[in-house]
Amino acid sequence: MTAAQAFNALAASYDRCWTRAPIGRLQREAFWCHAAPYFTNARRVLDLGCGTGEDALRLIRSGISVYAIDASPEMVSIARARGVDARVLAIEQAGSLNENFDVVLSNFGALNCVADLAKIPFARLLKPGGYAVLCLLGRFCLWETIWFLLHADPRRAARRWRGRDTTRGGFPIFYHRPRAAQLSAELSLVAQAGIGLAVPPSYMGRVPDSLLRAAARLDRHLAARPLFRSIADHTLFIFKRS
Repeated sequence: MTAAQAFNALAASYDRCWTRAPIGRLQREAFWCHAAPYFTNARRVLDLGCGTGEDALRLIRSGISVYAIDASPEMVSIARARGVDARVLAIEQAGSLNENFDVVLSNFGALNCVADLAKIPFARLLKPGGYAVLCLLGRFCLWETIWFLLHADPRRAARRWRGRDTTRGGFPIFYHRPRAAQLSAELSLVAQAGIGLAVPPSYMGRVPDSLLRAAARLDRHLAARPLFRSIADHTLFIFKRS
């Protein structure tokens, strides 16, 4: 199974299980809390791995033009039905685009399906002074390690540490540590934050709303601090093009 096939199978239930689920909503709110300032002056955004178009819609409603791509035809179909200018294109093929953008966005692990981030021409896709706003599954998630150790599953508890794992569907997932030097000499890291530090990963199931709200408040205070941001479910990296 390819990643595109896997996300085709998930497309119909994706918004119910993640976008509109309490954990998914809180993690997305945390993302935008940190990321929103970098879109203030944006007129044109490229969304890499747009999924069902949730982030693109937020930007469109604020008056920003968005061009979105995803490898999954089913995800793209849903995004287009919601009014997003989306097309079927793998992230690895983003170099075929001739336009450049004020911001290149990739949220919630789409880049974890890409083996080598250096092959994505972020600098060429960005206008001078533009931002790459990239949110990936982190290399170490404290919640995940504890959860799977408590369930006597040490392999899954440590699956991120090696930098690569294979899903039950059979396609590889890569746990990157993006650095400006490996992406482009024209990019510099200007901000970093953990997304889903106290708020747990979505597979942990139903968590009382009161606990989730308390976790979200804790995240707002801790997620940008160096030690804490490195143990969250996702890590947000903000790069600026010179």
